[in-house]
Amino acid sequence: MKDIIRELHDRRDDARLGGGQARIDSQHAKGKLTARERVELLLDEGSFEEFDMFKTHRCADFGMEGTKYYGDGVITGWGTINGRMVYVFSQDFTVFGGSLSEAHAEKICKIMDMAVQNGAPVIGLNDSGGARIQEGVASLAGYAEVFQRNIEASGVIPQISVIMGPCAGGAVYSPAMTDFIFMVKDTSYMFVTGPDVVKTVTNEVVTAEELGGASTHTRKSSVADGAFDNDIEALSEVRRLVDFLPLNNREKPPVRPFFDDPDRIEASLDTIIPDNANTPYDMKEVITKIGDEGDFYEIQEDFAKNIITGFIRVEGRTVGVVANQPMVLAGCLDIDSSRKAARFVRFCDCFEIPILTLVDVPGFLPGTGQEYGGVIKHGAKLLFAYGEATVPKVTVITRKAYGGAYDVMASKHLRGDFNYAWPSAEIAVMGAKGATEILYRSELGDPAKIAARTKDYEDRFANPFVAAERGFIDEVIQPRSTRKRVARAFASLRNKKLTTPWKKHDNIPL
Repeated sequence: MKDIIRELHDRRDDARLGGGQARIDSQHAKGKLTARERVELLLDEGSFEEFDMFKTHRCADFGMEGTKYYGDGVITGWGTINGRMVYVFSQDFTVFGGSLSEAHAEKICKIMDMAVQNGAPVIGLNDSGGARIQEGVASLAGYAEVFQRNIEASGVIPQISVIMGPCAGGAVYSPAMTDFIFMVKDTSYMFVTGPDVVKTVTNEVVTAEELGGASTHTRKSSVADGAFDNDIEALSEVRRLVDFLPLNNREKPPVRPFFDDPDRIEASLDTIIPDNANTPYDMKEVITKIGDEGDFYEIQEDFAKNIITGFIRVEGRTVGVVANQPMVLAGCLDIDSSRKAARFVRFCDCFEIPILTLVDVPGFLPGTGQEYGGVIKHGAKLLFAYGEATVPKVTVITRKAYGGAYDVMASKHLRGDFNYAWPSAEIAVMGAKGATEILYRSELGDPAKIAARTKDYEDRFANPFVAAERGFIDEVIQPRSTRKRVARAFASLRNKKLTTPWKKHDNIPL
């Protein structure tokens, strides 16, 4: 018995070494942690339960039968994050460059199946050179098996991808179907075809970082939701995100202890709106003053900055926030901001996370670039997402809510539950100047008359009371009481039930 136990320990030691000490040292030299170190940092200490530690590939071509490593380039299992169960896989770049084989894919598929069955999130730590060439179509089949599970798990359990090294070719499509993608600056990249192929086919000369680095995907493509300076920061931020999320679509988000009075009055909000309607202010200040302890977890901070998305807690409960940002493009909606917000709203609706919408939107961004890019369809995505959502929806209009953008931003007409407005709100078809120039075109030659007409229009429509008279605004509230009113609104909606007509699935304008 002692001999077999000694053999077990020896085999485990071999498995933990991955591709060997030299390759581990090389990984560290690049500023990267090993696959096992990442799992240990991500999960609560001592909580990791590993599966398939001794699994190896079955390839006999190209001399592969003589080169086998326990685990076959991926570590899989489950553990806890702050006591809540998650499943995890971590690709090991020290073993065949983390390339995916048939056996490697089987290990990932096993934990994904278990995650869906047991109702727990899946976190993938990606660091892979792609499909294992020696296995040919078997490795491609392995990718497709993983993709199918991503699709089936979508909306059932949260799926989080962390790109911690290369992620190229077919490997990018699994993260692309997950709910959140995070990258590590300078050491991770994602692309369908690498710089060499790009140069051969299109004659473009581009570096891997320019083509698919963290900056590219957080600022330009919107593929990634955030980028962090190193592996340690990335993993700690994933732990923080998981704390906001439910384990699956049948559970409510977690309730955390809070030490912030729900009735807190925030007098500074009474003066945050500038006297000049064209002067911007920072909507993030409003968000942090509504949420518990000022804690705000922003999603896609560096992309489409004219809209803000992320999570706060109100009375210890997770709330998704969508807010126009007057500091960027005056808070206009455009193609990028519509896509960003629509994706976020749909995620919240999948997982029963209530949505708070803060509105200061002068309309959709005009121009040929927007029209040629399909702003109509992209704007409709956000409209569709809000109208489709059945979770509690609370909306606060802080200043401008003009035209179709008023409708889109979780208006009462899209089944908003509580629609509040500050006294500074202006709810109208368009701004006073534009409206006056259309209504009184014949008087454009007389500046004094136009000024008087503009003043009349402002007095009549540049306020929240016309909408309130029709019941489109439930209440005009003092800015200082916003946290209290929002907290009470969400508390009253905790048992909300809303059913929709049966359908196989909707057909959102993609």
